[in-house]
Amino acid sequence: MTTDLMAEKRTAQAATPPRTRRRPRFDPTPYLFLLPSLFGVFAFLLLPVAIVAVVSLFHWELLDSPTFIGLDNYRKLAGDGDVGHSLVVTITYTLLSIPAQTVLAIALALLLNQRIRGVRFFRAVYVVPWMATPIALGLVWSWIFDPGNGALNKFLGVLGVDGPAWLNDAAFALPAVAAVQIWQYTGYNMLFFLAGLQGIPGELYDAASTDGASPLQQFFRITLPLLNPTLFFVLVTNVIGSFQVFDTLYVMTAGGPSQSTEVLNFRIYQTAFQEFDFGYASALAMLLFALILLVTTVQVRYFNRRTTYDVS
Repeated sequence: MTTDLMAEKRTAQAATPPRTRRRPRFDPTPYLFLLPSLFGVFAFLLLPVAIVAVVSLFHWELLDSPTFIGLDNYRKLAGDGDVGHSLVVTITYTLLSIPAQTVLAIALALLLNQRIRGVRFFRAVYVVPWMATPIALGLVWSWIFDPGNGALNKFLGVLGVDGPAWLNDAAFALPAVAAVQIWQYTGYNMLFFLAGLQGIPGELYDAASTDGASPLQQFFRITLPLLNPTLFFVLVTNVIGSFQVFDTLYVMTAGGPSQSTEVLNFRIYQTAFQEFDFGYASALAMLLFALILLVTTVQVRYFNRRTTYDVS
């Protein structure tokens, strides 16, 4: 009986025509929602990069007609000692500012993550410098660093210390400008680390305390690893910003003294708007773009291997 039923089932399956897979209907709705963002990426990122890349192949002094010269601008760039100097200044500026402001931002976030009186007020106060315009900051800090009448040297004089000519001394100018960026962005970065800290479950610390872990061990074994996604975002955005620094530096030092603060972005400005060599300035801009892309890629690869987004 069972054998007959199985035979009938096979016969019915063989007689049934195979179902054809129907392709899902194309739904344009997701692409319509993406369209404004894609337009922004194309119009304000990809298209300008492409235009600069094309202009870098020309000799163009703005008022004259552009002349195609191929890779001559890049050959000139390879042998330009001023470009090498600007690269060194840019990297030095980044190394002076980014580590310090990151460490200070983490320390502030740890402090303001505690239940202390007035914590909301202090959280707001530390972000105020980031809200100020770079030009205004440059003017105020130029006065503070003034060797004769500046507030900083006046204060040092009270302590019996003879302050240097900060912005007029090649040894102090770049650290002084980096100190301004540290002051401006530490509170802003603190907000991101504070949000990251508040996303870490308290049960992890309770379990670590039960096992006898010290606060320092908890920081390096729990806090810092789980802050990696925040640290990744902060470092990538801050490094890009430090490579593109211009406005505050221009107001405070204008690349001086003796080119000690002439970062690559300032060199691009000089080449384009003072020497009117837009082709060579575009080649410099492409060098800066390649440098930022390289550093960002290295950061992404480094953090991808060390970052977890699941704390459950």
